[in-house]
Amino acid sequence: MSVVELSPRVEKLRKALVDFVENECIPAEEEYKRELGEGAQRWTKVPPVMERLKKRARALGLWNLFLPKEYPEGAGLSNYEYAVLCETMGRSPAIAPEACNCSAPDTGNMEVFAKYGTLEQKQKWLQPLLEGRIRSAFAMTEPQVASSDATNICTRIERSGDGYVVNGRKWWISGAGHPNCAVFITMGKTDLQAHKHKQQSIVVVPADAPGVKVVRPLTVFGYDDAPHGHCEVVFENVWVPRENLILGEGRGFEVIQGRLGPGRIHHCMRSLGMAERGLELMIQRVQTRTTFGRKISEHGVVLDYIAKSRMDLESARMLVLRAADMIDKVGAKHALKEIAMAKVVVPNVVLSILDRAIQMYGAAGVGQDTPLADFWAGMRTLRIADGPDEVHTRQIAQLEIRQQNAKLAARKQTQPLAARL
Repeated sequence: MSVVELSPRVEKLRKALVDFVENECIPAEEEYKRELGEGAQRWTKVPPVMERLKKRARALGLWNLFLPKEYPEGAGLSNYEYAVLCETMGRSPAIAPEACNCSAPDTGNMEVFAKYGTLEQKQKWLQPLLEGRIRSAFAMTEPQVASSDATNICTRIERSGDGYVVNGRKWWISGAGHPNCAVFITMGKTDLQAHKHKQQSIVVVPADAPGVKVVRPLTVFGYDDAPHGHCEVVFENVWVPRENLILGEGRGFEVIQGRLGPGRIHHCMRSLGMAERGLELMIQRVQTRTTFGRKISEHGVVLDYIAKSRMDLESARMLVLRAADMIDKVGAKHALKEIAMAKVVVPNVVLSILDRAIQMYGAAGVGQDTPLADFWAGMRTLRIADGPDEVHTRQIAQLEIRQQNAKLAARKQTQPLAARL
């Protein structure tokens, strides 16, 4: 839902996407699980239904919608316009984003190549990603350190001849388990003597490079999210050519900030779609079950759950749309507070809505017969992924203090001299 009128083109895309998600993606969720199968084979294939849906999305013009309009490779949408569409994809988070080639971490990685990549890097990696022929991963988080402070990253990227050697251990690397994962965008340190925010660099590491080893998939509250996965990965004496460096040595922070700002909002957009579906499932449930001689929907506490869920959801949506609008108008660098507020508020709101829905389903809510438990696990993880709540709230407070002090200083400058003394 948008608070401003969408252009005829975007409204047409929205209607097509709603129809695609509701009538093709959501009905395909069980088929996807059946085709994926069980055991180790789930990491070796992509269910045929996904490839069929990808072809369908391309035919409908619902492909690569995420790249902002400043990139010629994208669909020409603003961040605000994409926010409205991305929420719809979030209603089927395991199917719709990938079917439309708009799933993380590929979206962020494609934006890195589009924004910072050389012509050669774009031809080698961006083009096949845009075509959906390969998948990718972003390798930053490490088990040895608190990676919420990226200055702690200890993977080394050291010069060696006409290239670099990468040594380090990463984990929670989303997408690393996918059979089509062909490339890692990898963060490490190139200069330990530089300023703490200039020590890090980003290099492109082919997934099949000698020395790259996917150690194991990690589980999120028991879910392994195959075939995508969240994996522990070792880089042992991995050599890459100098042309695989992104932007330049010591510019890793610049790259990840350019990547994570829009990426955080994308997560929030999809999360709202999950909340909408959760609320719908809750309402359906409470109208079909009775307790103590009346429908569950007639109990006062349940009515309160429904009303609070709708109010919270609408409030969270406004934060997301505000942040997307700010990115469009002033850029992600000047929308840090709005992005951070959305990143904190949205997962917590969605978790509350999903928790109420689970409560209304009782035992069924924590099982595999509804998507609620899976949604909840993903949302709880999002309070940590792309920066934990505490890091974002700290940033919000610091920015608020700075802005208030600037207002006060400006107000004093406009006062007569005697009033300032």
